[in-house]
Parts: sequence; C-alpha cells; structure tokens
Amino acid sequence: MARTKSRKGYEYNNSFVMLGRRMLFHCDEWKVLSPSAKLLYLYLKARFNGSNNGKIRLSYSALSGIKGISSSATISKAMKELEESGWINRTKIGGLYRNNNEFRLTAKFDECLYSRY
Repeated sequence: MARTKSRKGYEYNNSFVMLGRRMLFHCDEWKVLSPSAKLLYLYLKARFNGSNNGKIRLSYSALSGIKGISSSATISKAMKELEESGWINRTKIGGLYRNNNEFRLTAKFDECLYSRY
C-alpha cells in the first residue's frame, strides 16, 4: 500500500486487497465460507499492511453500518467461522471498553493459489 504524508498523519492511497482468481474460483475452503465471513476476511485483510500480522485490530464498531455484517451477532458468528476454519487466529482477546481484539492472518490457504491448477 502506498502511503503519503498528510497534515493529520499517514493516509493510504490506491490501496486494494488482492485475492487471486484461483482462490476465488477454485479453492473449496473459500467457497464454503458464509458471505459474512468472506466480507469480514476482506476487512481484516485490508487492515493488514505487511508488518502488522498478529496485531491486526478490527472492532465491532468499525464494522457497524456495513451491509451484511452490521449486527454484533453476525460479526461474532463470522469471526468464529473464520477462526474454526483456520483463516485467522485471534492473538489478543479484547473486551468491552478495554482492548481491541487482535488477529493474525494464517495464510494457510495461500496454497489454493498455486496448487491443483
């Protein structure tokens, strides 16, 4: 992600989340995820800057207002689904008004990008 210096700190320009076509169309592990889990994974991956794996913070309030995952029950189910299926690991458990949850992208399914196809 390209960063530029602004008056208020760093801003990200031209950022994107790269998902390979092979993962999207041929990876069975991706296909079985619910739509809310896929959307949550995209938001987690968008917060990854290359050096913060294991310290990716994403609060429920940051996801409020996003169509498809705006309720806290849906967010909780999607997080559990991603953790149980091995896409992410929770490295720090947050709580109400205290610390944020912190996550790590496992890259366990990156082999879907290169194998079998």
